[in-house]
Amino acid sequence: MTDPMKARVKWVDGVKFLSESGSGHTVLIEGPESEGGEGLGIRPMELILMGLAGCTSFDILSMLKKSRQAVTDCVADIRAARADEIPSVFTSIHVHFKISGEKLKESHVKRAVELSSGKYCSVSIMLSRGGVDITHDYEIVEI
Repeated sequence: MTDPMKARVKWVDGVKFLSESGSGHTVLIEGPESEGGEGLGIRPMELILMGLAGCTSFDILSMLKKSRQAVTDCVADIRAARADEIPSVFTSIHVHFKISGEKLKESHVKRAVELSSGKYCSVSIMLSRGGVDITHDYEIVEI
């Protein structure tokens, strides 16, 4: 088992919280405007989506680099649906990758996307095991 990850979240005021990762990075987390939020911080569920996008993008770029693909850009756009009742958990998430580069082989891109979502991305696997339906697609932009 790897060393445990750590984080600290401190209440600032109202519905604002300052979070600090074990690696020393900070993020302001804030509740919705309907609960007194001022639109200054990231909402908790947005952080989860951003974590998923970062995790899977990291995997994909790593695999494409290893297969000597000349990637110049990678963007992951995510759309998520949430349950109407509380807790308002994610019910489905769709990730669309836009991968740019020179002479990218579609077979390599397709395999990297599939391997990330089904085998390597811890966030994706954790969410899907929790019942979230995660789908993905991709487009390749030739530079």
